[in-house]
Amino acid sequence: MSDFSEELIRSKTEDDQEESCVLSGTGMYFPWLQKHIDTVETGGKKEKDFAQTTSACLNRIQEALLKHQWPQAAGYMHSYFQILEDSDSHKRQAAPEIIWKLGSEILFYHPKSNMETFNTFADRMKNMGVMNYLKISLQHALYLLHHGMLEDANRNLSRAETWRYGEKSSSQEVLINLIQAYKGLLQYYTWSKKKMELSNLDEDDYAYNTASQTMLNHSWKTSVNLGALIQTPGVWDPFVKSYVEMLEFYGDQDGAREVLTNYAYDEKFPSNPNAHVYLYNFLKREKAPREKLISVLKILYQIVPSHKLMLEFHRLLKKSEKKDHHKLGLEVLFGVLDFAGCTKNITAWKYLAKYLRQTLMGNHLAWVQEEWNSRKTWWPSFHFSSFWAKSDWKEDIALACEKALVAGILLGKGCRYFRYICKQDHQVLRKKIRRIRKSVKKHSIVNPGL
Repeated sequence: MSDFSEELIRSKTEDDQEESCVLSGTGMYFPWLQKHIDTVETGGKKEKDFAQTTSACLNRIQEALLKHQWPQAAGYMHSYFQILEDSDSHKRQAAPEIIWKLGSEILFYHPKSNMETFNTFADRMKNMGVMNYLKISLQHALYLLHHGMLEDANRNLSRAETWRYGEKSSSQEVLINLIQAYKGLLQYYTWSKKKMELSNLDEDDYAYNTASQTMLNHSWKTSVNLGALIQTPGVWDPFVKSYVEMLEFYGDQDGAREVLTNYAYDEKFPSNPNAHVYLYNFLKREKAPREKLISVLKILYQIVPSHKLMLEFHRLLKKSEKKDHHKLGLEVLFGVLDFAGCTKNITAWKYLAKYLRQTLMGNHLAWVQEEWNSRKTWWPSFHFSSFWAKSDWKEDIALACEKALVAGILLGKGCRYFRYICKQDHQVLRKKIRRIRKSVKKHSIVNPGL
């Protein structure tokens, strides 16, 4: 083990307690806060106060982490290990998890840390309280995955998968399922690589049959490992996507549909926009009826009205034969543009400009007024100020023209945004600006007869 690992991980000995500071073999300075261990500042009196000492250490660790002072944090961490001897049983039981979270963060970023250091620290912490073993094993595996050590991560997960400790193991069933699921993801990764290899082989080739059998074995193992987790309420996006991809590959469309439907609609699961996105994309691949696609996106709209699929939702609604779908199509466009992240979305503005004219020509002025009434107090400054007119014209003339048309229809020819754009002397766009003026004159809801 490296000097750094020894300094950070080893428990304090009697000899350690007699020293005031340590300069390790790696040249790292470890302030042991001896003054805080033996004499906490309490009105000038020197008296040992265990609780104040550990609190002082923790505060300094947190401050060092915030400032990315990893060597200093490591030094304070060494002193914080005394929390494991706290007379308060609650603090003592909570200490291993705190030490693990702080220590792993320090070791991840410390310039003198290495893989051996982290692995040693993780192995020591796993056995410091039986309830921490699975959680630390999983986080250790993720660290190994981050560094591309897939085989080491898989071995780590395999050891954790078989962990049992009397009745306590049942209380950690979800963690065990999660560990098995991450094993499943690793198997999916291998399966996915074999799938790529298979696409480059001739079906009559012996190598094709070998690769195909290997894929089948991995898919079976993956489905076993993922199956339990995705039935447990939670957000399991990467696991669900991997599982569904394999089901589809082997032609189990019904199984894939069932998994995605449960993931999206089961009330025991938390609300998750991605669940509806996955189901929609699957149904789209299956060429499901338009009504079915609309029903899925309608729920997504209620959760995330600014989602990128909302423009696709609008197109589906517009193609529908139902009048209430046409009305909802207008609502969806307004809803998208309510969000700051969508203000520069030229496609959304094009759709709104075109659909406003279609809606008004279809004698549905009330639909437009209904949407506009709740926005007329804030959209003018949010979208149609003089500042935005100048900025949009400078950055994206096409966007400015689309917005000018919408502004004119909703606010009339007196709108600052509309006036500014129409005054611009742009030889190429003169015809377009004339068309914008004519459309506003014909369709403006401020004064339809203008």
